[in-house]
Amino acid sequence: MNTSESSTETGSDAPSADTPPHRGWRRWAMDTRPLRIPAYRRLWSSTIVTSVGSQLTAVAVPKQIYDITHSSAWVGYASLAGLVPMVVFALWGGAVADTVDRRKLLLVTNIGIAVTSLLFWAQAATGLDSVVVLMALLALQQAFFGLNSPARNASIARLVPARELPAANALNSTVMQTGLVAGPLLAGVLIPVIGLPELYLVDALALCVTVWAVFRLPALPPLGDAPARRAGVREIAEGFRYISRHKVLLLSFLADIVAMVFGMPRALFPQLAAQTYDSWGEGLALGVLFAGIPVGAVLGGLFSGVFSRARRHGWMVIGAVVGWGVAIAGFGLSGNLWIALAFLAAAGIADMVSMVFRGAILLSAATDEMRGRMQGVFTVVVAGGPRLADVLHGTAGSLFGPRAAVAGGGVLVVVLMLALAAAVPALRRYRI
Repeated sequence: MNTSESSTETGSDAPSADTPPHRGWRRWAMDTRPLRIPAYRRLWSSTIVTSVGSQLTAVAVPKQIYDITHSSAWVGYASLAGLVPMVVFALWGGAVADTVDRRKLLLVTNIGIAVTSLLFWAQAATGLDSVVVLMALLALQQAFFGLNSPARNASIARLVPARELPAANALNSTVMQTGLVAGPLLAGVLIPVIGLPELYLVDALALCVTVWAVFRLPALPPLGDAPARRAGVREIAEGFRYISRHKVLLLSFLADIVAMVFGMPRALFPQLAAQTYDSWGEGLALGVLFAGIPVGAVLGGLFSGVFSRARRHGWMVIGAVVGWGVAIAGFGLSGNLWIALAFLAAAGIADMVSMVFRGAILLSAATDEMRGRMQGVFTVVVAGGPRLADVLHGTAGSLFGPRAAVAGGGVLVVVLMLALAAAVPALRRYRI
């Protein structure tokens, strides 16, 4: 059981599924035991649809904005328009998810996302060509996503036994990373064939599958006889106080912030493609660089049986973040595109391990009444960290050169993570 200082709930409310582990080569493959549970299987299958479909819209919106304005600046403004409501509603949505039946919240928000996709289709089909309307729809969609994500992630611990939480997180993360690769590729193929309006419509229709899958989930009301609560600023603040009181939760967030803020060099990919790897062709190099981390993460997920049964979750997070930093530093020192790809793929594998066990810690080290708020903060950290990294790496790349900035960031990740692990033993001691 948990040896951290926090009082925890470790999935005892989830159904039991103590099946023996696979033997032979199957031990290396993805652990699919959570898929034996019908409710989790429905939630996971809906994630497949949303992970690919969301990327269709993620490609279509900036493409349409650029077609209207012929300005990359407007594409950037649109990204900001989506980020702000997502952050605000993720924090609030986490508090809401702790006060209501999470299944009902998932139904309402998935229907909202589907309706927004239909509105995207309507504005494109009618040739409205309004950037203001596009940005407003994007803000609305991201607000629904912010409300949806904490409830979706917090529900997993109610559906899956505690020991299978890493396996469930590996299944979810692999699907999401696959969507990051397959979704944009599919959008690139479909846009010339069916056009932007129909691409939005495909996403809207696919979301109907998600709504049906969520509809068939069991009810997920607050546990026990907890008094009814509202979801306001006080409840959001209580979530942050809860994190500050439970060091293992705080360290799990700090580990991700360290890895992403100091070690995510995507802002420098265009400069590296143009200056360092241009002998391979700038376009090819840029595509390879952007694909490297997601491809590695997918590979890590497919072979997650190697690590998903580990019980020392804290050490797995520490090792994964250190491995990420080492791989990023190696990428920064690489002058050959294919060696750089190998380091980025290694970083993606480390990132998958980190995601799996940080997610498991958040679900097992928090009581059910706090899981929604923990997932709300998690959503904000995951979305905000890489954007802060873009600013930091862009500035450092201009001052010191892109390769030095990347390598230095990787080394800094290793140093900071080891310092945190040494200073606060809670994460090292955490196991399940």
